[in-house]
Amino acid sequence: MALSFITNHVSPRPNRAFPMPLSNQKCSIPWSKIGQLEVRRSDVPKVVLKTDEPISSIAIEYERREREEMEIEMEDVVVEEPLPLVIKEEGRKPADCWREIHGEDDWVGLMDPMDPILRSELIRYGEMAQACYDAFDFDPYSKYCGNCRYTKDQFFKGLGMGGHGYEVTRYLYATSNINLPNFFKKSRWPKVWSKNANWMGYVAVSDDETSKHLGRRDITISWRGTVTYLEWIVDLMDILKPISCHKIPSPDPTIKVEAGFVDLYTNKDESCKYCKFSAREQVLHEVNRLIKKYQGEELSITITGHSLGAALATISAYDIAETGKHIRNNSHAVPTSVFSFASPRVGNVRFKERLESLGVKVLRVLNEHDIVPKSPGFFINEHVPQGLMKLAESFPWSYFHVGEELLLNHEKSPFLKETSDPACAHNLEALLHLLDGYHGKGKRFVLAIGRDIALVNKACDFLKDHHQIPPFWRQEENKGMVRSKDGRWIQPERPRFDDDHHDDMTHQL
Repeated sequence: MALSFITNHVSPRPNRAFPMPLSNQKCSIPWSKIGQLEVRRSDVPKVVLKTDEPISSIAIEYERREREEMEIEMEDVVVEEPLPLVIKEEGRKPADCWREIHGEDDWVGLMDPMDPILRSELIRYGEMAQACYDAFDFDPYSKYCGNCRYTKDQFFKGLGMGGHGYEVTRYLYATSNINLPNFFKKSRWPKVWSKNANWMGYVAVSDDETSKHLGRRDITISWRGTVTYLEWIVDLMDILKPISCHKIPSPDPTIKVEAGFVDLYTNKDESCKYCKFSAREQVLHEVNRLIKKYQGEELSITITGHSLGAALATISAYDIAETGKHIRNNSHAVPTSVFSFASPRVGNVRFKERLESLGVKVLRVLNEHDIVPKSPGFFINEHVPQGLMKLAESFPWSYFHVGEELLLNHEKSPFLKETSDPACAHNLEALLHLLDGYHGKGKRFVLAIGRDIALVNKACDFLKDHHQIPPFWRQEENKGMVRSKDGRWIQPERPRFDDDHHDDMTHQL
């Protein structure tokens, strides 16, 4: 039907009134707000008829055109509508299904469609990994560069996470005297808190109220990785070494892991008060101490980390299980799981098989456009034909991913822009945003929890510009400088941290 219209507007219009019933629309307006809409008569175009067609036909055609225009305008906007998969899960609580969420059945049936409790738990542990970045002092012009900004008792409170329900029981340190120059951070000033140590993360335990909500007392180990910079990848030796070479027990000398990861985990510097014990020794001692402390309670061990921190989470989970540190006095094993984010490959196929036989559960969350999970082992990995893999098993660059995989795609989010920056695809806050909107393969991206999208741009430039969120917005006020009593600007002293090395640590180890 050929129609000619003369209108007094230019399409598309802002603040458009709805010209058709909403029941057939894909609309960005929350259902609770529909009743508050106000039709603006000034937005309705004046139409001068220049045809002999019936007015009803013209109205139908006009409505069709308006519908098409609105669908184009709204194609980038998330729909806030009730989803069946959320409704049917009402009433479930983490305490009712914590073993299932913790990976007892390898998360079968929980990721497609996405289980709401699993989503919220993954985001919660992801935030505990993100806390390592937010608390870490990256500033080379700070004499505390390479350390944590907060004392243990102020850790979560200082980060605005006071209601998180965990208490930090120990900080973890590693020596920087290994070949990962792009990972460790050091101050440019001559007087520093430590010349050889870097803060690597923390061990925390859930408080009474949170333990009741979770259905058990949860021991969480969170490892620091890399915020956005990927230079550390070039430092990887990409060579597999037997894990037993570093005094980590192993029944099979063919169980191998990437050399740089295990060096970071096991090396120590006895001249340094913070890393005279290795990160490995610090973790094993604290897990052993906490299991004894809460001997009569239901317990779990959850290890998390992002990027290189995810690799450390996987190795430490293997170590805890292989050494039997998770075995209680009644010979029952404490369930041990890893929730890793953007993890690189860690070891060979023997490492994968042994980790699974020990009962350690691993769920890897990653962005399919991220290059880090594709390394090391770019050429020989779990994707090659089985026959070729058999031939290549003995090669020093033959790697296998472990556990289960939750694959996300940042192109599905209408909030994120196209970018060629690989650091954006690797960003942890972006991953947590993708988790919030993921409901299963082929399903629409709909924010379920409603995390603030501004968090995505905390340390990258990934949000579309019309959201008006500046990139890299999280910065310390005045670079940490404060005005002294006499009016001069200075870097204030921070409270001295304990080394956390208990008197019986040497004996126990």
